[in-house]
Amino acid sequence: MKKITILLAAILLLFIAIPNQGISQENHGSNSPRFGIKGGVNFSNLYTNDNSEASMLTGYHFGLLCKVPITRIVAIQPELYLTTKGAEVKYNSLFIDGTASFKLNYLEMPLLIVVNITPNFNIHFGPYGAFLINGKARNVSNISLFNFEQNIDTHDYNRWDAGIAVGAGIDLGALSIGARYNYGLTNVGTEKTFMGITYLVPDANNGVINIYLSLSLN
Repeated sequence: MKKITILLAAILLLFIAIPNQGISQENHGSNSPRFGIKGGVNFSNLYTNDNSEASMLTGYHFGLLCKVPITRIVAIQPELYLTTKGAEVKYNSLFIDGTASFKLNYLEMPLLIVVNITPNFNIHFGPYGAFLINGKARNVSNISLFNFEQNIDTHDYNRWDAGIAVGAGIDLGALSIGARYNYGLTNVGTEKTFMGITYLVPDANNGVINIYLSLSLN
């Protein structure tokens, strides 16, 4: 709970500081910050570190953004939104095989550099950090010694995710559309022990394709 409080406080301070920076820039002739809402569809996957096969899940994301011009070409864009991640993973070993579905919900904050290639087209990239709100798992296997739904919950996942994001967007006045790819650099699973064997479930990294629509409120 203390970590969540610190995270939310840092986010609040960032969104307070950004308008002040934008006002200073506006006084020097640059554009003012743009605040807006955004949302869209996710196509998420888990990139496994073993021989498991993963397939995409369809989900969503929605939240807030603030675009702060630095020059006429470059801007900084922090965002804060709820997003779904996960995948359906097929696994097999000497004694067990099956299919597990992992559905994860995060509070995510990217900090992007936006480069305007033209007045209406941009590319953007930067790091992101995310906190896992909750996670669910469903499992169908050839044996029933281990029930994922009863034995894996939110605390069995890594509560923090961090990675990089890269994408492109088109600005149509107050409306923007675009696509982005987020790749996680941290492992989704945490170490567990079952019958004396230590393992990771899932032993994988997040990967998400976002198709989004955003609307400027000012």
